Amino acid sequence: MTQQQHSSHRLRCFGLGLILMSMLGQGAWAQSYAVPKPSPGLMPNPGVGKGLYGKFCASCHGVDLQGSAKGPPFLHKIYEPAHHSDAAFQLAAKNGVRAHHWAFGDMAPIPLVSPDEVAHITAYVRVEQRKVGIQ
Repeated sequence: MTQQQHSSHRLRCFGLGLILMSMLGQGAWAQSYAVPKPSPGLMPNPGVGKGLYGKFCASCHGVDLQGSAKGPPFLHKIYEPAHHSDAAFQLAAKNGVRAHHWAFGDMAPIPLVSPDEVAHITAYVRVEQRKVGIQ
């Protein structure tokens, strides 16, 4: 093996090591966030969710789900179920969210809302989304 081949091989091994370390680090981070689960057998109720949305969410996401100066709208394609699953709502309520789609800043955790309440809120949001064509 020439000196150039040896150097190239070392560089590839170093790069592979960095990639593996990065992947392992991401796995450890992802595992630290268990998705909160609603009670077994819970049937999320959009009617109940509407009231809970008003209590916990409307001040930032708007009483009409259209957003406000403090938070983004839920009646937007970004929040369709294929992009932000119901589990994402559970994680957001429990852990907060780093700003990533909007310029509103990070969302703080909502410690007073339970996983059952988040399930009801999500059911309400999904019903309202379907009304405006968000599937």
